[in-house]
Amino acid sequence: MLIAGFPAGAWGTNCYLVAPAAGEECVIIDPGHQAAQGVEEALKKHRLKPVAVVLTHGHIDHVASVVPVCGAHDVPAWIHPADRYMMSDPEKALGRSIGQQLMGELTVGEPDDVKELTDGSRLELAGLEFTVAHAPGHTKGSVTFRMPETTEIPSVFFSGDLLFAGSIGRTDLPGGDHAEMLQSLARVALPLDDSTVVLSGHGPQTTIGQERATNPYLREVAAGLGAGSPAPRRGM
Repeated sequence: MLIAGFPAGAWGTNCYLVAPAAGEECVIIDPGHQAAQGVEEALKKHRLKPVAVVLTHGHIDHVASVVPVCGAHDVPAWIHPADRYMMSDPEKALGRSIGQQLMGELTVGEPDDVKELTDGSRLELAGLEFTVAHAPGHTKGSVTFRMPETTEIPSVFFSGDLLFAGSIGRTDLPGGDHAEMLQSLARVALPLDDSTVVLSGHGPQTTIGQERATNPYLREVAAGLGAGSPAPRRGM
């Protein structure tokens, strides 16, 4: 399997291209602020043909390049219905202005074809399988995507802004909820095998085992406490 990832834009949001191998069809995950050029470079480098864009949530740092990327390749975008409005109204999603200078760089709106994600569904795209888990806390419509383990590679978990290396997503923006975040961590992240590779919306790669052992929030949830400090300011 091929996974090509790069941080993009003002927030360093990780965008991923996932394919069975070079020269095959691929899925693009979270093409955010200023990600379109990086997407095109990765497509050319690995000779990939996109078939879909899938989104972990609707914050502008994860969706800002959805319209140009989907338009350039005539592919649909998948998003949870609770976050769909954010593509057209990013300032409402953030509860504050993101600045006129930055707005001038953004293509606000929906692509021509939008499909909605549901909890527990399985997407079969580009010859790959992604299991969707609804994981509210960072936003009401946050989701994760998990790919199954094979004989060659461990399971891969695209966590969005649910779980980071050493941290979790912020919960102080509209739709955020710290208690929901802890519940999502307990329900979605904790049951995964320690070998599961975590590719998050921001920051470096990690594993569930590493986070289970060292991440203070995941350790808190595992201990059944759930009353810790506010989530750190990661992501938007």
